[in-house]
Amino acid sequence: MHVTGIIAEYNPFHNGHRYQLEQIRQTYPGSAIIAVMSGSFVQRGQAALLDKWQRAELAIAGGCDLVLELPFAFACRSAQDFARGGVQLLTKLGIVDTLAFGAECPSLATLQALATAIDSPAVQTQLHARISAGASYAQALTELTTTETQVDASLLHAPNNILAIEYLRALKKTPNIEPLLIPRTGAGYHNTDIATPHASASAIRQLLYKAAKATQAAGGKLLLPQLTACDNQALQEALPAAGFAAIRQLNASELPSLDHLLVPLQALMLRTDNTALQEIAGINEGLENRLRDCLQTATTYDEVLTAATTKRYPKSRIARTLIHLLIGLTQTQLASMDDAGPLYARVLACGPRGRDLLKRIKKAETLPLITKTSAFLTSTQRAQGLAALSPLQKQLALDTMATELRQLITPQTDRKCNDFQQSPRFFG
Repeated sequence: MHVTGIIAEYNPFHNGHRYQLEQIRQTYPGSAIIAVMSGSFVQRGQAALLDKWQRAELAIAGGCDLVLELPFAFACRSAQDFARGGVQLLTKLGIVDTLAFGAECPSLATLQALATAIDSPAVQTQLHARISAGASYAQALTELTTTETQVDASLLHAPNNILAIEYLRALKKTPNIEPLLIPRTGAGYHNTDIATPHASASAIRQLLYKAAKATQAAGGKLLLPQLTACDNQALQEALPAAGFAAIRQLNASELPSLDHLLVPLQALMLRTDNTALQEIAGINEGLENRLRDCLQTATTYDEVLTAATTKRYPKSRIARTLIHLLIGLTQTQLASMDDAGPLYARVLACGPRGRDLLKRIKKAETLPLITKTSAFLTSTQRAQGLAALSPLQKQLALDTMATELRQLITPQTDRKCNDFQQSPRFFG
């Protein structure tokens, strides 16, 4: 059985994602599909719209056979680290033949040339020099690779192209997995027009948060009654039936709000000295002072992100760093996890064919399969601190903390919907 892997966020799963699955099965008829999906927080440091079990369930309804969680240590990271972690996890399963991914650029050869250029010694040397001189990673990379390959700089401004290049870089170390490029159709990643064909996840999220604000102002509960008929229709056309049905049931208070993190962050700054802040993943070269200053005057979470953002520190990096700060993830811990790579395959949801995939993964004996968190980590063990845990338990503990942090910023949530009490969703 041919097996295709996908690295995704499904925030939320929409018709563009379903199109990708259809294209995979046109290329490889009968292929089984494994999605490695971020959990409670996504790559840009945002809380996922729906919890990870809901999103995994909708992915199964949309055509995936098995959904595994990409550990938080790799999910809430830069594009390079996100891609590397996802590819490492798929590789360690021991059964994946192909990695499928979308990109705005329709040419696999162009993306591969860029991946090769980035890894050349000359570019790497100049890249580190420019970053040391104050340039952001993205800025330095764009300037160097466009000079090296003569491609248009706009190609490297598209988030999915950047991820595709990072997947290809990671795949160079995994010769047994072949890339499958599926050119994106419809709206681009940053396009927030819900009425475009294959509307982006960004457009869907923006519309739902707009509806939540209107719902709360009107003293209501359900989101969709606050949408215009046109927006309601566009949303229905952007989502598979199962996804639209799930969102129809959402109350405004069931959406996570990062504004709820502002006061905890301000309180954390009151009792944390700069030496301790400098140990947090993502904080270096005086960023701790900038964050401290911004948090003292901000009245919303977005004000913190906007005020702290510079050419060197993009908004997404600031957002990830703040989440790492709240979780307490240090640079030393993260470096150790990067060296080890993902250490388990955590099952979130499984369709009928997914059961066969689980048997094959178990037979390969390359990664432990986790279907019950407490069999590998208990809340009592977690309370002892990361230093007392095994490498696997450290990664798993971060996942559990991220889940509970997301719960804290979701006003209406089931506190029992945590990693220690939830089981994977099995279908068929």
